[in-house]
Formats: sequence, C-alpha cells, structure tokens
Amino acid sequence: KKSIIKMKTGQINVQTENIFPIIKRFLYSDHEIFLRELVSNAVDASQKLKFLAKNGEFKGEQGDLRVDVILNKEEKTLTIRDRGIGMTADEIEKYINQIAFSGAEEFVEKYKGKEGAEQIIGHFGLGFYSAFMVAHKVQIQTLSHQEGAQAVQWESDGTPSYEITEIEKTERGTDIILHIAEDSEEFLEKARISEILNKYAKFLPTPVFFGTKTEYIDDPKGEMDENGKVKRVATEVENQINNVDPAWTKAPVDLKAEDYSAFYRELYPMSFDEPLFHIHLNVDYPFNLTGILYFPKLKENIEVQRNKINLYCNQVFITDSVEQIVPEFLTLLHGVIDSPDIPLNVSRSYLQADSNVKKISSHITKKVADKLAEMFKKDRADFESKWEDLQIFVQYGMLSDEKFAEKAKTFALLKSEDGKYYTIEEYKTKIEALQKDKDDKLVVLYNNAHEDQFTYIKKAKERGYDVV
Repeated sequence: KKSIIKMKTGQINVQTENIFPIIKRFLYSDHEIFLRELVSNAVDASQKLKFLAKNGEFKGEQGDLRVDVILNKEEKTLTIRDRGIGMTADEIEKYINQIAFSGAEEFVEKYKGKEGAEQIIGHFGLGFYSAFMVAHKVQIQTLSHQEGAQAVQWESDGTPSYEITEIEKTERGTDIILHIAEDSEEFLEKARISEILNKYAKFLPTPVFFGTKTEYIDDPKGEMDENGKVKRVATEVENQINNVDPAWTKAPVDLKAEDYSAFYRELYPMSFDEPLFHIHLNVDYPFNLTGILYFPKLKENIEVQRNKINLYCNQVFITDSVEQIVPEFLTLLHGVIDSPDIPLNVSRSYLQADSNVKKISSHITKKVADKLAEMFKKDRADFESKWEDLQIFVQYGMLSDEKFAEKAKTFALLKSEDGKYYTIEEYKTKIEALQKDKDDKLVVLYNNAHEDQFTYIKKAKERGYDVV
C-alpha cells in the first residue's frame, strides 16, 4: 500500500525540550558508541530479512545482504547502508519517533546528574538516537521489503521536530546519513572509523565493508619476473571488516586444535605465546552463554594481563571490563564471552546483584575447575609440567572463591624440594609421620628463596623433614 503522504512534519512527543544536547554532553566519553549502535541496527535489519525469508514471509530475492559504511570527507557525511528489511513511513513513525525516543529520554532522565553515571556500561539502548552525539543533522532514506512500498526520507536537525518526505529509491534497505557536527570531525577520519569498526564490528554476523585495501595477486596478464615466476601486482579490493563466523559461534565438535589457536591469534595478533589450553562455553539453558576462554602463560606482571576477556552480545562487542561478570581470579584468562542475558544498560553495581550474572559467573567458575580436574586426571605428568604457569591462577582462585577452592583440592599441587609434585592430601600423608607439633597438628615447612634459605633447608632435610 503506497503512502499518501507526500511530505509530513511533526513533533516528537517529548517532555525534555531539545534532548539531543543533553545526550551529547552526558555521553561525551562514549561518543564512538554511535557507530556500534548504527552498524548493529543495520546488521539486525539484514538478519531480520533472512528470518522472514526462511519463514516464507518474504518471497523476493535476498540479494547481497551486507552493510556498507561510507565516508565522504568533502560532504562531511558518514553513511551506514544496509540491504535489510527497510521501513515504511508508518514504521518510521512507530520505531523512530515513538519507541526509540522514549528510550533515549528515559535514559537521560534516569541517570542525569547521578554520581557514578560515567560507569554505565556502553550499551545504552539509545540505538539510533546516539547518532546525534556526533551529527548536527541525520537523514534516514529507506525502502521497505513490503511489496509496492513507497521509499521515504526522515530528517531531523537535533530538535524534537522532524520531516518525512517521499523519495525515489530503488534498492531495498536503509541508509542512515550523518552530517557530522563541527566538534566531531574526528569521525570524518578514515583511520578513526577503521579503529571503531575493528573494535565493535569485528565479529558481526553480516558482512560489514568500509573502504578498500591493497592486496597482491598474480599478474592477470601472466607477466613474468626475472626469476621466471608470475609477477605479483597490487590491486584494490573491498575491505571487509568482520569475520562473520567466529570460532565461538560453532559447535566444539566442529573445531580442531588449530582452529582454537588461529582464533586466539585473531583476538590477540600482538601475542606471540600460545595459550596453555582453552575452554569452550556452550550453554542455552537456564541462560544463554557461548564463548571460548584461554589460559595464557602468566607473566611476572599479572596486572598487564587483565581485561583481555571481551564481552559480546550477539556478536556485538560491548566491553573488556568483565570483572563484575566473572570472578576476579578469572580476569586473568583471555578470550570471549557472548551472552544476550547479561543486562548491558545498567550500572556495574547493579550487575553484581543480577541473578543471571551470578549464574553465569558460577557456571564459568565450575567449567574452569572441571577442566583443570579433567586435565589432572587424564595426564598428570602433562599437568605437572604446566603447574609453574598455572599455580598463581589456581592459588589466587582458592584464596578468593570458596566453591573453586573446594573443587581445586583435588588438583592443586605442592612441589617438594626434591622436585616431586603432590596433591594436598598426598602431601599430608607423606609428612604426617614426622612433621607434627606438640598439639598433634601437621607442620608444613616451606621456603620461598632456595639460595637464601639453603642452610635451613639442609638442616631440615638432615632431620628427615620435607620442605616445599
């Protein structure tokens, strides 16, 4: 059904006059979030079209489902283009003028001026309206997937008034055109946009393209070099930002050891150490959780190793500050956690009290403990060879988490001065005959500097005592 509106102007129903400057000031430190929100929305529109086609509700050609980010420095515009479901004028009225805006206003009213507001995790639920953090004018040009739909343009300059007009558009989908504001011209720099896309869009499930890159291919003309080999020539190709099929979205049974190693290098290209081992998380009840966690070789300065777990929500990067989602000792791990069940638009203190977060945290702790117990049971010699790298992690976990400590009793090791390893129970049995005090309590002798304490160790050994 074609819209009979040639042009419509209106007021967004909003109490806060000119809410956009408030959004802009309030979210200043997270300006770059706008691109994550808009690209995620474009990917959603593409995924929805796939879903409608699968269910028989859309019978047309899907075509090339992709998202393009287009930078025009001369015009000072940034466009996010998708070929997804598109919108009619009525849908714009509903989703852009009513729902999205009420969410934006509610957010600002709730957190404006609150202490600790800057701690709110990135996913604000502002979605589309985050565009006004960086743009003085925003246009939506869209053509719905519905048969016979009329293409329309929505436009607003950051006041509560907007304008909808009918336009010519032949390709299904939506263009969001941002006219970048003077104080946000960093977002007209190719390097800055690349940086944001690589951070937030690296594993989105629909291909995302931005600009071109140089690749070297065999000369199509077959020209030879002086060594008689086909010359390599430079060619410009489209630059796809993302891997749409990251390892954590696949079933563990479909992955080999080299796939896990390759994914680790994809996550941490500057890391040259292979991880000790990994854990693949794959839960769909009573909460949704997927991911791959890696045990790195711990360096002397363990603080540097923190914040290496990336939290995703349906393949959209959210944050690398996961200390409220996993127990503190597990922040030493590397990898990815993906869950739509973690509330992302709330303060960190709220996260600690959330029941899903608690369940997810307990589940991850259990999986880590189970993996270590399984490794110990399966190949003790191999486990002992890794103990130097594991012991800080295991001991830290035992001191800080009771449930982990209970499970770790079976695989936590003590290393004797003679180089042999014992579980806690094994070590108690070994020393109980000789090493008890007057109250019949076991006495464990330990040293923390072999060279400095050599004479004491020697004396203890002469008396038949053991030293760890």
